[in-house]
Amino acid sequence: MIDTSVFQGKTAAYFTLGCKLNFSETSTFGRMLQDMGVRNAAEGEKADICLINTCSVTEVADHKCRQAINRMVRQHPGAFVVVTGCYAQLEAETISKIDGVDLVLGANEKASLIQYLSDAWTQLQSDSETASDGESLHRHYSVKTKDIKTFAPSCSRGNRTRFFLKVQDGCDYFCTYCTIPYARGFSRNPSISSLVEQARQAAAEGGKEIVLTGVNIGDFGATTHESFLDLVKALDGVEEIKRFRISSLEPDLMSDDLIEYCSRSRAFMPHFHIPLQSGSDAVLKLMHRRYDSALFAHKIELIKKYMPDAFIGVDVMVGTRGETPEYFEETYEFLKRLDVTHLHVFPYSERPGTAALRIPYVVSDKDKKLRSKRLIELSDEKTQAFYSRYIGQEAEVLFEKSTRGRAMHGFTRNYVRVELPAAKSSDDLDNQLVMVGLGGFNHDKTALMCEILDR
Repeated sequence: MIDTSVFQGKTAAYFTLGCKLNFSETSTFGRMLQDMGVRNAAEGEKADICLINTCSVTEVADHKCRQAINRMVRQHPGAFVVVTGCYAQLEAETISKIDGVDLVLGANEKASLIQYLSDAWTQLQSDSETASDGESLHRHYSVKTKDIKTFAPSCSRGNRTRFFLKVQDGCDYFCTYCTIPYARGFSRNPSISSLVEQARQAAAEGGKEIVLTGVNIGDFGATTHESFLDLVKALDGVEEIKRFRISSLEPDLMSDDLIEYCSRSRAFMPHFHIPLQSGSDAVLKLMHRRYDSALFAHKIELIKKYMPDAFIGVDVMVGTRGETPEYFEETYEFLKRLDVTHLHVFPYSERPGTAALRIPYVVSDKDKKLRSKRLIELSDEKTQAFYSRYIGQEAEVLFEKSTRGRAMHGFTRNYVRVELPAAKSSDDLDNQLVMVGLGGFNHDKTALMCEILDR
């Protein structure tokens, strides 16, 4: 039982690191606290509650998490500090010892975050001695990976225009470089019917676009014996939602039938994000990836066959153990040939406890930077060439809220980013689908300039 009265009039501050899934979950927690009478702390205002949702995809991410926790403790002295997320699952006890931290919740406990917060808060308030000397609780709760069973529903937009619907959590793949299965647990998902209901609720709140998020969303159905294609078809029937987008989808789980269905669906956009990690089959084997470059190329070719205008983003990891210069060149040439739009490039980071540490060949930091630079330059070339194809055309754009007095941005159906000059922007364009004429590039070539064709 949660006593909401103790939270009335309190303030909260939030900080999120990592993926879209984390941002969606934080937004959901924020909404739940708001329903209990907690308001967001204004800029510069000291919060009563601080929530930090952490990431642990790289060693750099771990460092940023520690920095964020310490910064929140300094900025909000005396606040009740809660830490959750992937880093919290992997290093719960260590984080709990940080000065100012009261409560650390792992992946299984995160689903009951509000209950844990309520119990700890109530006890802290009733313990006058602890409350008076300002000591933190330093409590931590987490279970082993095999015991992570809960699923925390999330469908929220926070300060964004688009809604993010969590359809799956966890991963069974255990790639050699990755700690995410240990941080998130094994693959699990809610029912299709529950997700359809959440999509309808988002529509009732004014949502027009939903992004499907998760850790390994193509593995949807592991819990309920349904399939990801079944989910896509069901959501396509929620006619109040005008656009759906699919976040990162493993190539071996992207069925040909799914690609064909998306090409003729009512609301699923011609936009895909597919992790490649390496274009070298030798490196893919070292990573324990479940596909080869031929399968990946087939998926790209099939998407372009059915949807020639599709935007295709690709994750690429550089400098992983075992990636010799020759193997990197294989990746570069493979990507150069592929008809993809954007490369999300990130350097390999050593993760304690991963199988990759047993691979003998180590890439220097200098070479990682050089390889990253080459791929980023290749990405820029591909993205700008893709955008150039649409200059002079008309397109439907969903505009997103902007700071007053600044340019507005939005995205076409196939994820071309557009910019509307500040002089022509207005609040009533936020979350509206509008026909625009596409002009040339903006100053930094991150978007195409546009003009409104109808209002």
